[in-house]
Amino acid sequence: MQDSFASVVPITDVAAAEFYRRLFELAPDTRGLFTTDMAEQGRKLFLTLATVVDALDRLDTIVPVARELAIRHVAYGARERHYAAVGTALMETLRLGLGKAFDRDTEQAWLAAYTILSDTMLTAVRERA
Repeated sequence: MQDSFASVVPITDVAAAEFYRRLFELAPDTRGLFTTDMAEQGRKLFLTLATVVDALDRLDTIVPVARELAIRHVAYGARERHYAAVGTALMETLRLGLGKAFDRDTEQAWLAAYTILSDTMLTAVRERA
C-alpha cells in the first residue's frame, strides 16, 4: 500500500478531483456537504490518507483519529450510506491513477485498510447516537 500511495502523491490534485467527481456521481447528495474550496478539500483528503497509510503498522494511533474524524463528519451531514460510496470512489480513483500497478494484491490491501477505517468510524458514529 505504501508504495502504491507514493505513486499517487505526485498526482494528488488530479486524483482528488477524480475521487470527488466519482463520489458525487455515486452519491449526489454528498455534493452539498462540501462548502469549502474543493482543491483544499482534496489536499485534506490526501493528508488524511497519508496519515493512515503511514500508520498502518500502528493501528492504535489511527483509531482515535478515525473516531474523531467520524464524529466531525456527522456534524457535516455524512450518513452511514456514504461510507460505501466513498470506498467505491476511492478504489475506482486508485485503479485509474495507478493503472497496472493497482493489481489484485494492491486492491485487496487498500480495501482491507478502508474497511478497517470505515468500520472504526461507523462504530464511533453508532456509539454517539
